[in-house]
Amino acid sequence: MHRSFLGPIVISTFASSTGNPLFLLSFRQRNELATVVERAGWAPIAARRMDKAERRFILSGARIAVVDSRGAFDDGLAAIRILADPVEANAAALLVLVSKTDVARIDQVLAAGATHYLASPFGDQELIQTLRFVDRYTVRVGGRYQHAAARVAPETVRQTWKLDRGAGQVALNPSLTALLDVSLVEEGSILWPDFLQLLGEKAGEEAGRALDKLTGNGQPTAFAHDLPGASHERMVHHLTLDEDGKTVRAWVELPDEETDHRNISESDYLTGVGDVHSAHQWIDTQLGAERGDGPKLALLLISLHRFERINQAYGSATGDAVLQGMARRIERLIFAMPMRAKLVARLAGAEFAIGLAPSVSLEEAEFAARQLVGVLEKPFITDDQVIRLKTRCGIVTSEDGDENAAAVMRRASVALAEARDGETHPIRVFGKDEEGQAERDSQLEIDLRHALDRDEIEILYQPQVSITSGKIVGVEALARWQHPVFGELGAIALFAAAERSDYLIELSQHVQKKAVETAMGWPSALAGLRLSVNVTAADMAEEDFVDRFSEMVDDAGFDHATLTVEVTESGLIEDLGIAAECLAELRASKFRVAIDDFGTGYSSLAYLKTLPLDYLKIDQRLSQDITGSARDRIVVTGVIEMARSLGLSVIAEGVETEEQLSLLAEQGCELYQGYLCAPPVDIPALEALVAGHN
Repeated sequence: MHRSFLGPIVISTFASSTGNPLFLLSFRQRNELATVVERAGWAPIAARRMDKAERRFILSGARIAVVDSRGAFDDGLAAIRILADPVEANAAALLVLVSKTDVARIDQVLAAGATHYLASPFGDQELIQTLRFVDRYTVRVGGRYQHAAARVAPETVRQTWKLDRGAGQVALNPSLTALLDVSLVEEGSILWPDFLQLLGEKAGEEAGRALDKLTGNGQPTAFAHDLPGASHERMVHHLTLDEDGKTVRAWVELPDEETDHRNISESDYLTGVGDVHSAHQWIDTQLGAERGDGPKLALLLISLHRFERINQAYGSATGDAVLQGMARRIERLIFAMPMRAKLVARLAGAEFAIGLAPSVSLEEAEFAARQLVGVLEKPFITDDQVIRLKTRCGIVTSEDGDENAAAVMRRASVALAEARDGETHPIRVFGKDEEGQAERDSQLEIDLRHALDRDEIEILYQPQVSITSGKIVGVEALARWQHPVFGELGAIALFAAAERSDYLIELSQHVQKKAVETAMGWPSALAGLRLSVNVTAADMAEEDFVDRFSEMVDDAGFDHATLTVEVTESGLIEDLGIAAECLAELRASKFRVAIDDFGTGYSSLAYLKTLPLDYLKIDQRLSQDITGSARDRIVVTGVIEMARSLGLSVIAEGVETEEQLSLLAEQGCELYQGYLCAPPVDIPALEALVAGHN
């Protein structure tokens, strides 16, 4: 398979066309339409077939895609469905031309993802006026995605400055003068060296590079730095060059480098994660931040493969529930990773953006993608239906020439299109061919095999705290592995890797056995703690699981009555009847049973009605929602009340603030674990924590 056209040269070629690019797909009148739009000033990238349409549109850099369905309505509808997500994700518009006889089917066109339509008969001028209207629409919708220097905002609400390079003088507007609050500014003017001195010691070097770049190619650019003595830690200066080639104009932005989607006001209405606007904002912020060596960010675009079939087969309510569950799974995995700045956003349909920063290597991005694919391809359940999905993922890292989010997003969209087209592998890296991909993906599994053989998997313990007494009454045993390349890997990553191989059960048994045996060697100060260990659906599918598990605990000499078996909600959905029998046998052997991560799946009520349980552990997202909107609090309160009415103890996961803890306590939650007390720790640290709390 040829891949040479994927490089940035093609993108640059399209971008350098004499007019704005316009993607045109017409099954019968391609040449005629291309001539009309070219005469009107657009640079058409025309096609007659749907083959590779998604990739060709993305590479075109066009803000408008036109699908001519006249005389070929069904083919046109299929093309709309192919183009709808990349059009929305790249802030573009999708205009559909329909025959007069198909006007009654316009609802299908709009439902498939078209933003505009034009019905025949129409003349050349009517088509051109429609395209101009559509173009204005893309400016309104996508203007926020363009480079920050092109944004328009009143001078009175922006901090701006202007540099006369010939005179070496900087003119500051009143807003910036007030922000800097310095005596060196006289009548709104200051010498360039003095201005740089105000901005901090590193600003001069960054500003010099930005000015060289600006005067070299005339394209807008930016530089960022820390601002000493100001209330904001970061300043970003967006630069443009006047036509005289001597005057530099700038406006100043004060972003927070650590911003992730949870601190951005814009969020997706359905899933609660960021939306397409916040995704572009996050990327622009990372590109404008001062970094060391390596890419400033990695961007992953991931989608559920052929998701439209879910809506067709089960209805939109089920489709929405799957998307919500997908968002929760992504959040749980991504926000457990060590990167400082992260993004999770829904771009369009079943397509999500995941951003990691700073200085994330391609290897780390590929590793994250593999974990995401593993987690998202676990079954979803709704009512009595078990739904299995396939995912596709495209990966890109930022490059030195990236001016804005649109450039990064476009390359990532190309990689995702390649992954969708491929049949053999769900993950594609922009600019890389498929050769060697499987070998890269299998390396972690090979490393994990060696780690098991060498007993390199360690056990850490996260305290479980009584809300009423403040005492640590138990711990959850969690696997950790210090990988030589990826650093510390937690249980989610380890089990996702093992699940893709043939030794998931072996890893699970290794962790269970080591946790119980280690607990038997605890110092006396920890002797009274309850131990919780995790079991998988694969464990419970083994016919002799309960007998084997009980024998393992007995061999270690551990008391059944102080051991809790935790099963994740997603790990129970294959067969609730078998799961209920297995958990009942565990309880009969005096073990306690808990559902972990409650709230991440879709059969929650069925679990509570069917399964013999002692504890319900509500997922960290629910725990943190207790301080959210009134609607969020009602949901969390309902879960806690429902559990307590069934006689279950409630453990809240992921508690990070005193406010969360106080509200959870008011609703009757009995135990909590999370960073408010401690992250997972080793035995000496656990002993110190117990001494401090008990």
